[in-house]
This record gives sequence, structure tokens and C-alpha cells, in this order.
Amino acid sequence: MNLTINAVNFEMAEKLEQFIDKKMSRFGRHLNDDDKVEVRMSVIKPQTNANKEVKIRVSGLFAEKTADSFEEGIDACLSALESQVERRKNA
Repeated sequence: MNLTINAVNFEMAEKLEQFIDKKMSRFGRHLNDDDKVEVRMSVIKPQTNANKEVKIRVSGLFAEKTADSFEEGIDACLSALESQVERRKNA
């Protein structure tokens, strides 16, 4: 799996990057070694609560979620992507 992480409008902490690596390694069981994974995180409207936007694109699949934290957004995106992978397998 080829993982690319983009942080827009904020400085990403190492702890967040480690969290993403851990989650994506678990999700990686659904992927091939040569699959490209792009994680894009951004802060939108800093004055609101749910202002963290996460977009994950994996080999033709896409999930986008907005949450209170990047961790919540990543979990929600990966859950949506797992559903998409299951639908693709059963189709």
C-alpha cells in the first residue's frame, strides 16, 4: 500500500500521523501492496465544532466525512470504505 497524507490549513502532529498509519495498516488487509491510498485532512470554518474534514481515496473508492476530530473522521471514513469494499466483493 502506497500511503500519502496531506494536511491542509493545519500542522499535523506526529501522534496523528501514527494514528493514521495504525488505522491504515489494519485496513490494508483489504488492499493489494500496489494500491494507492490518499488521505486528505483539512480544517474548515475554525469557529465551529465539527470543523475537521477527512477525505480518503483508495483504488477507485472514496469516503468523505466531517467530524469534531480528525480521529473520528478517519474512523468514519474507514468504516464507509469497508462497506464499499464488501459491496464490491459481493457484486
